[in-house]
Amino acid sequence: MRISIIGAGAWGSALGRILSIPENRITLWSNDPGQLEEIGRTGRNEVFFPGYDLPGDWRLEPDIHKALDDCETAVIAVPSQVFRKVTNNFGDFEGTLISVTKGIEYDTGMTMSQILSETAPNADVCTLSGPSLAFEVARGVPTAVVAASENRQTAVAAQELFHRPTFRVYTSNDIIGIELGGALKNVIAIAAGLCDGLGFGDNSKAALITRGIVEIQRLGTACGAKAVTFAGLSGLGDLTVTCFSPLSRNRTLGEKIGRGMSPEEAVGSMTAVAEGSPTSKSAHQLSIKHGVETPIISEVYALLYKNKSVNEAINTLLHRDTKAEDLDE
Repeated sequence: MRISIIGAGAWGSALGRILSIPENRITLWSNDPGQLEEIGRTGRNEVFFPGYDLPGDWRLEPDIHKALDDCETAVIAVPSQVFRKVTNNFGDFEGTLISVTKGIEYDTGMTMSQILSETAPNADVCTLSGPSLAFEVARGVPTAVVAASENRQTAVAAQELFHRPTFRVYTSNDIIGIELGGALKNVIAIAAGLCDGLGFGDNSKAALITRGIVEIQRLGTACGAKAVTFAGLSGLGDLTVTCFSPLSRNRTLGEKIGRGMSPEEAVGSMTAVAEGSPTSKSAHQLSIKHGVETPIISEVYALLYKNKSVNEAINTLLHRDTKAEDLDE
């Protein structure tokens, strides 16, 4: 199969390695010709994917239209902030598009598949999500993810494309739920990092994760997702790994702020985008639109965008009124 990886970050590189089997031809696109030149010269993507060799038979293409020429499947692995700009080039594409981007567009509140319905109306759309840190996938650590599409055949095709002994792929038809679980957990992970940076213990993080999944489910179902989806790989699974792993960019961002960096300094120190930062803004906007209470998400947003101090945000959460747990809301 002719496959193009759109985006040469860590996740795009890791998934490209999975797809590099003899029957597939891989094209890697980046909007940075210098990055592709370096990959071609060294065989490595040291900026975003250090320490791992990339297959030498990849075609490296800086022209996105050429990258899509004769392509049957494209895997889109670009930050959510540029997702629409990049996929505006996909208007005539008639193959399969698999989004692996976890985010929500701020201006519209759309998920990535919803954006693709506008920018690539002729394509079959799928999303791949779950607890899958790129560097662990590259090491061959056993991993499970979910491929979701409104079209079952498209989800099954993505499952067959990616499934490996150490990379197990399940399917779902709740594409909105899978996308929202993958996006919203990044916001909760920033709060988990704050707990680490402030020296809080395991009790605090367990409480945060438990209440965080309630917020994710509450907002997700208001947007049309199935509640049960958030108990699965792209909900609780992805939330857990992102809140605990030192490899998580979002947890790391929160930890840096908890240790005393300003949000601007912490964001600027990251080598790649921590998607939870822009997603907190989008999620806060969605919660207002749907009239949904999301206290953790709202405090992360206020911390990052409204100059609220860490202590003020923590105190706001700790001094909320008592209530029943109400897990069925």
